[in-house]
Amino acid sequence: MYELITANRNYSSWSLRPWVLMRALGIAFEDRIEPFAAPVNYDAFRGFSPTGQVPALLHQGRTIYDSLGITLYLADRHEGIWPADPDARAWAQCAAAEMHSGFSALRGDCTMNVGVRVTPKPMSDALTANVARVRELFEQGLATFGGPWLAGADFSAVDAFFAPVAFRIRTYGLNVGGGQAWVDHMLAHPAMLEWERQALLEAWREESHEAELAAAGIVTADYRTA
Repeated sequence: MYELITANRNYSSWSLRPWVLMRALGIAFEDRIEPFAAPVNYDAFRGFSPTGQVPALLHQGRTIYDSLGITLYLADRHEGIWPADPDARAWAQCAAAEMHSGFSALRGDCTMNVGVRVTPKPMSDALTANVARVRELFEQGLATFGGPWLAGADFSAVDAFFAPVAFRIRTYGLNVGGGQAWVDHMLAHPAMLEWERQALLEAWREESHEAELAAAGIVTADYRTA
C-alpha cells in the first residue's frame, strides 16, 4: 500500500497533484495529512521527506518526493498516468514539465486558497503572460486531442499537474478563454470535489498563507466553514 503525505487542502497546490492523480486513476493509498503549522515547516517535514517539503510518497521502504518524482514513479507501475497515444503523451509530458518548472508569477501572485474568492490586484506583466500561456496550453490541448481532458478522452497526469491552476482560475476569476471548458470539467471531477469538501471543513489557518492571500487582492467570499 502506498502512503501519500500531503498538507493543508486549502493551501497545498503541490500536494494536490499526486493526490488527485491517484484518486482519479483509482490507485489506492493511505492518506496522511501533515499541515503547515508555521511559516517554515522544514524541520518538521524533514522527518518524512529529505527536502522538508510535501508531497512525499512512502512505498516499500522508499521515500519518493516531489510531485514530478512521484508521478514518474507511479508511471513505472500503473497504466494511464500518461496518454497512450504518442502525440498526446509527448504533449502532456511537455506541458506537465512546463507547469512544474514555470509560471512563477501565477504561483506567487495568485496563491492557492480553495475556499475563497478574490478580486485580484492589477495583474503584473509577468502574471498576464503566465495566464495567456495557460490559456494557450488549455486551448491547444483541447483542440488538438478533442477533450474533455487536456490530452484527450482520458484523465492523465497533465490534468493533475494543472489541477491547482483550476482552483486558482476560479478563486481569482482569471480569463482562460476556451480553456474554461477544461476548468469546469476539472472542478466537477469527484476527486476535486472531495478535495474541495475537505478544504472547506479545514480548521487550520496559517498566518503567512493568509497574509499572501490578503496581498493578492480583496477577498469577496470565504466559504470555509471551520
